[in-house]
Amino acid sequence: MLESRELTKKYGAKTAVDQVSVVMEPGHIYAMLGPNGSGKTTWMKMAAGLIKPTSGEVLFAGRPVGIESRKDVAYMSTEPYFYAWMSLEDAGKYYADFFEDFSMQRFLDLLHGMDLNEKDKIRTLSSGMVAKMKIALTLARDAKVYMLDEPFNGIDLLARDEIRSAILEAAVPEKLLLLSSHLVEEMETIADRAVFIRQGKLVEIRDLEEMRETDGVSMADRYRAIFGHGEVQA
Repeated sequence: MLESRELTKKYGAKTAVDQVSVVMEPGHIYAMLGPNGSGKTTWMKMAAGLIKPTSGEVLFAGRPVGIESRKDVAYMSTEPYFYAWMSLEDAGKYYADFFEDFSMQRFLDLLHGMDLNEKDKIRTLSSGMVAKMKIALTLARDAKVYMLDEPFNGIDLLARDEIRSAILEAAVPEKLLLLSSHLVEEMETIADRAVFIRQGKLVEIRDLEEMRETDGVSMADRYRAIFGHGEVQA
């Protein structure tokens, strides 16, 4: 459903994403893993059609991503993108104006499930509450692909449990979920496939159940092997 072919993005002399070719299929939750600055966010923004690649391409359902694919791809960025005067309900109406597949009732259900009140003003929310609101907005769309960039950043333990439940509820066979993070332990309990990226290059894609059975290692073990040393351990 979502594929990148030799995808590259350069900013001057810096190469943020370096010839990454990867295929992601519906019915799976992918964890895109790597240290900060490894190219995860840049790859996701290109996959969402928000920035253009320097070379290579991203395909959604066999066609280049663009305005049409945005109707089926729900992307949550790390950057704040709401006015402080808005209430959470206002943010929902804002999304409803932009996306035909947005469900206000689904949004409210997700908010209440994460102990948020739609009447509260965004300016009164903690960073963790804002993160939960952004996730509720994204998952309230009836998209085919959900991409969440660092969904657990700045979130306390109990809030992470609420977010994890919301993500798993959205994981149905016909949909594809992609989460980027450097918090590997959180991803271990959610994802069934891992995409490891280092310095803009794809290291490998692994089926996590198969990796545990054949190699006897966890996702966290594999992460340490790849990023904890100068060379990837076989």
